[in-house]
Parts: sequence; structure tokens; C-alpha cells
Amino acid sequence: MLDIKLIRENPQDVESRLRTKDRTVTLDPVLKLDARRREILLEVEELKHSRNVASKEIGENIKSGKDVSESKEKVRQISERIKDLDDELRHVDENLRHELLCLPNLPHSSVPVSDDENDKITVHEWGTRPEFDFEFKNHLEISDGLGLFDFERAAKVSQSQFALYKGDGAMLEWALIRYMIDTLTGKKGFTLVIPPYLVNEETMYTSGNLPKFGDQIYKCANDALYLIPTSEVPLTSMHRDEILPESMLPLNYCSYTACFRREAGAHGKGERGLIRMHQFNKVEMFKFVHPDTSYDEHEALVQNAQELVQGLGLHYRTTLLVTTDIAQQSAKTYDIEVWLPGQDRYYEVSSCSNCEDFQARRGNIRFRPENDKKPRFLHTLNGSGLATSRLMVCLLETYQQPDGSVIIPEVLRAYMGGKEVLIPKK
Repeated sequence: MLDIKLIRENPQDVESRLRTKDRTVTLDPVLKLDARRREILLEVEELKHSRNVASKEIGENIKSGKDVSESKEKVRQISERIKDLDDELRHVDENLRHELLCLPNLPHSSVPVSDDENDKITVHEWGTRPEFDFEFKNHLEISDGLGLFDFERAAKVSQSQFALYKGDGAMLEWALIRYMIDTLTGKKGFTLVIPPYLVNEETMYTSGNLPKFGDQIYKCANDALYLIPTSEVPLTSMHRDEILPESMLPLNYCSYTACFRREAGAHGKGERGLIRMHQFNKVEMFKFVHPDTSYDEHEALVQNAQELVQGLGLHYRTTLLVTTDIAQQSAKTYDIEVWLPGQDRYYEVSSCSNCEDFQARRGNIRFRPENDKKPRFLHTLNGSGLATSRLMVCLLETYQQPDGSVIIPEVLRAYMGGKEVLIPKK
């Protein structure tokens, strides 16, 4: 959520910057509600002063034996007006908060301004695209030979765009998760968290998923609870309504959860299988940091995600997204994209964002400077570390062999019981 003072003092600049993310944004409702709110507060203050003066006069007139019925009626009318204004103020506050919650975050000055996602800038590239001297297969064809996934039975027990992992497919999925968790907790100093998969409405508002993106979220029919689209959602609210000592920052958390997304809309034929799922697994990185160091921490977060992909020996590129392609809550986002031979294109496996104080304002998450000054909003960062479904596709397609087998990356073999190769089933 944006600071209302910033909007009030720089409305044209703020609106201009917001429109680089969403051309439909207008600050008119916010400015009108804010102006009316201040008018109400001023009038209430003046009325309370008048009531105090009148009440004092009533007391003095009673002592001197004067008739105070007219003065009492005046005080009653003032009190009624104050009550009406208080009711209007609550209504204005609710509407103002809703309008503020619908606004996106301001993009950082380093983010390319464009409404074409293809204008993103490649800032880093590692490895080379895999080349094959045989007719290579996509991950679905590879799975048919290895018996890794069963999409037909997944659809039978659920619906399309779900997967049933089995045998080596399930083992390889857990190997990826364990590899990422062990790297982040053992080498990078992250604290592992396994949060609830179901969260309340306030948690969804804090992360920025509500109110604008409710159509992308699964909601329980009989409970005011939502399935998380990413563990960023519960992690953001871990310290909601708290004031942390400055000495605690930065706080580095990583989390494993399943993630649930409606993925509304039509999808291409090339996005079958594990490419676009309603449920997928992800290890998340999340940081609560000091505002002065947040962009250094952001770069470090990106580096962590890159090293995880490098450890798997997979070719990738890192791109800086344009203004219209970054999430509502983000001020700046890098995507790490792996090359999928079967799709002949790059796909994102990690998105690393700096949300600055946008989520902290929504969740009232602050820190107290060591000199005991007034508490300040901290900054929140999030990044996939990594999402496994497309990573699995990349791994299978990159390491496939002519006989249909797949070489297991060395960093995963210990989690696979020492197995080095996935062999086709007879």
C-alpha cells in the first residue's frame, strides 16, 4: 500500500509512475476521499471546540440561575452532527483504504518502462543451450518411457492441470526440494519455515493478492480461508502488526509448500504437462530487511536463486522485467528463466522481487531503530528458490539420452539413494 502523504503531496508524479504499470490507474477517487476525510476531521475538531465552550457556558449560567434550555439544545445538535460526521468518517476511511489497496506499487527508477513484456532486459546468462545429435523428446514423452507422471489418473481424481508423481518422478521431485532447502539453510543462512497452506483474508490482503486478484485464488466455500498461491503469502504475515528491533534485521526465511493457482484463461498446446499447473511445489526465499540495504539484499536474493540453477547444471538467463510485467506488490523484479528444449523457449523458474514497504504498510510491519526513534516500515523481498515443475521439465529434457534414459545431476544423487541414471521401464 502506498503512503497517502506521498500521494497527497505528489499526485501527478505518483499517478504518472503508476500508469507505467497500469494505464487505467487514476488517483481521483483517492484524492477526493482523502480531501473529504480531512474536511470531516477539521469540522469535527471545530464542533468539539464549540461544544466545549457551550458546555462551559451552561455550567456558568446554571450557577447564576439563567435559563439554559436553548443552550442545551444547541449542544445536543452539535453532538448529533459530530455523531453523523463520525459515521461518515468511518465510511470514508473504509472506501479510502479499499482504493489504496487496489493501487499497485510504484516501480523503481531502474525498471524499464514498457507495455511490452518482450522489452525485458537480459542482465545475466549462464551455460549454453543443450544440443542433441538425436531426435529429442519433450518431458511428456520422456515420462512415458520412465513412468514418472500420470496425468490421466490425476485428472480422474481431480481435474486437468494437476499431476500425479510416482516412483522415480516422486523421488526426483523430493530430491529437488531437499537440494534447495539444504543449500539455503546449510550454506546461505536461511531459517526453514513450513507455514499453513490455508490462510485468512487479512493475510491475503497483506501480501497484495486481495482485493484485486481474487479470481486467481482458490477460496474455501464454508470457511473464510484461502489456499496459498505461494508461500510468500503466509511468510509476509509472519510479523504482521509487530515492531521488530533493528538488530533482528535482516530476517531470512525459506519455505517449502505446495502452491495453488486457478490459472484462469486458455493456455497453448505447448503448455501441457508440468508447464502450467493448478498445484505445484516451490521452495521460497523471503526477507524482512532494513530499507537502506534492501536493494543490496535484492541482488543477493537473485544470486542465491541463480546458484541453485547453476548447481543443477542447467542453462538459464536472468531478465529485468518491464513495468507492466511486474506484480502489483513489486517495485522491481528479476526473472530467472531456464531453456526448455521441448518448448523451444525460456520459461521462468524463479521470480525475485523487492516490494519495498508496500506489503509492510498493508500488514503494519515495522522495526524500531537502535536509537529508539519512531518505528519505521521495513522492506520485504521474495524469490522462488525454486519452483519445481518447470525445473523438472528442464532437467528431464536437458539430461535425456538417446536410449530414453535421463542422467541425474550430481547434486541430486544422494537424495535418490545414489542413483545416477533414470532407466526406461521394460
